[in-house]
Amino acid sequence: MNQPAPLSAPLDGFGRVRVLVLGDIMLDRYVYGAVERISPEAPIPVLRVERERVMPGGAGNVARNVAALGAGVTLIGLVGDDDAGRALARLLADAPAVEQALVTDAGRQTTQKTRFVAGTQQLLRTDGETTAWASEAAARRLLDAVDRHLGAADVVVLSDYAKGVLSDAVLSGAIARAKAAGKPVIADPKNVDFRRYRGVDLLTPNRHEIAAAVRQTVPGATRDPGFAGGYAEASDDAWAAEAAHATMRDCGIAAVLVTRGERGMTLVQDAATARHLRAEAREVFDVSGAGDTTVATLAVTLAAGADLATAAELANLAAGIVVGRVGTAQVSRADLATALQARAAGASSEAKIAEPATAQERVAAWRRGGHARIGFTNGCFDLIHPGHVALLTQARGACDRLIVGLNSDASVRRLKGPDRPIQPESARAIVLASLGSVDLVVPFGEDTPIELIRALRPDVLVKGADYRADQVVGGEFVQSYGGRVLLVPIVPGNSTTGTVARIGRVAE
Repeated sequence: MNQPAPLSAPLDGFGRVRVLVLGDIMLDRYVYGAVERISPEAPIPVLRVERERVMPGGAGNVARNVAALGAGVTLIGLVGDDDAGRALARLLADAPAVEQALVTDAGRQTTQKTRFVAGTQQLLRTDGETTAWASEAAARRLLDAVDRHLGAADVVVLSDYAKGVLSDAVLSGAIARAKAAGKPVIADPKNVDFRRYRGVDLLTPNRHEIAAAVRQTVPGATRDPGFAGGYAEASDDAWAAEAAHATMRDCGIAAVLVTRGERGMTLVQDAATARHLRAEAREVFDVSGAGDTTVATLAVTLAAGADLATAAELANLAAGIVVGRVGTAQVSRADLATALQARAAGASSEAKIAEPATAQERVAAWRRGGHARIGFTNGCFDLIHPGHVALLTQARGACDRLIVGLNSDASVRRLKGPDRPIQPESARAIVLASLGSVDLVVPFGEDTPIELIRALRPDVLVKGADYRADQVVGGEFVQSYGGRVLLVPIVPGNSTTGTVARIGRVAE
């Protein structure tokens, strides 16, 4: 009997595929700061602005997720002749993996969303947008772009944010062109009339969207007990499957994947079966953009030759990763590989592995929650031995939360030589994150962790006592704001270099 291919199998093909994304592009602006008082003018918080971040959102975020997974992507969308539209064009031009094919409509306002965030708490969002359907002239230019780029694509994604780009003419024209070219089509819907997406291979509504759509497009749906109280969401497996089956039957959709937040996902491919995927358990920081990550992962995985069930599994895993990050973040191929490796090892430690920006947000959340003392140590941690365990245990005892900075594979090679590391970065991170004394693992690519230390501003900087305080990288910086350097005794007779040497002698 043939064994099913592992979930990691499609990852090797990600770099060989190309996705065409057509839909509503927007400019996402994040204004970050701290709230320390209430305004004397009104009972509202005063946000002291510390930094801003601007990035492509909507269909632009889908494209960024595709690129982060290592695939090629062409992005087609509509912008206005305004500052936001020009900012989007510049941002996309700086993303070399994204080929842009933007259509400018001088009479249209570029969609822009501005979010004001204190720590990880979003306080307010302001929108500037035009939601009218694309004009006939703009629709023709959008479809002309589809004609130019469709041949190079392996799969088409229709990213509908109900901002007017996917008018009836654009939507039906794009679907017809893709089907004639034999390209699979995935649609992420916002319009409650799912009949508009007739002919697509996969529809990816969330539970709120399918509840609203089924009421409008499926005969008798308002009598379903799931709609008690006048509002429904796919809150249980049976209802989600029934709603997906009804959508396929009455709207001409080949398959439906219902994304259900903390309840996971439900995949329906035929009239008789449904596959329910449990949500990946992790700490949720921000659900913004999780749908974009889902549809991008589905598209890339399908384009790489995987079946829909495998693509849904990887998309569910990717969505679980991205909600542990703040803002419209992306999930990389390496993120998925690490998470799959952790799953195979029976660990859930990948939730404790974070990039520097996410680590900053975690630190802010910990401090708001009363965990005032943040500890930091760093190293290669190539082969974990009792000396490492003792250092980490003593470090954790000196703080409320311990962060471990982990040298990347490239930096280990620069520091230790071409034969190191013995274990790749993903494996080293998983082992560290599985230790109870470690709260967060943050890989870094530089030779020293000074930039990471400056970003995280730990209260306690920990190293082994084989260093002097004045030799600890970042020590002077940490002490400049009142932090301290802690040197812990080392366990004699334990070192990775010594272990590697002994292994070499045995091998001889």
